[in-house]
Amino acid sequence: MPQIKFLSTDGTKHWDIEAPIGISVMDTAVTNGIDMEGTCEGNMACSTCHVIIDTNWDMKLTPPVEEEEDMLDLVYGLTRTSRLCCQIIMTEDLDGLTVRLPGERRNLLG
Repeated sequence: MPQIKFLSTDGTKHWDIEAPIGISVMDTAVTNGIDMEGTCEGNMACSTCHVIIDTNWDMKLTPPVEEEEDMLDLVYGLTRTSRLCCQIIMTEDLDGLTVRLPGERRNLLG
């Protein structure tokens, strides 16, 4: 089964989590107790699942759709490799995906 490496906000602590194929990175994080809200449950109505993709993985992901880009414009700490991880669906090709949790989050729903 593919794995995702989640890095803490300062990059020092990490968790290697098994990620079922076909499941979003957000659902995998929430199911495994990673500090992520996923308030809108993957409907791109918030930004609580904002992560920063490791630069080695950025180009391997499907580019964000316009709706995701619009939500990303509202996040704290936006970077070139910021993504909403509810929109990243695990495949075998993403085994080893590395994401960093941002230092701050903005919940647009609450």
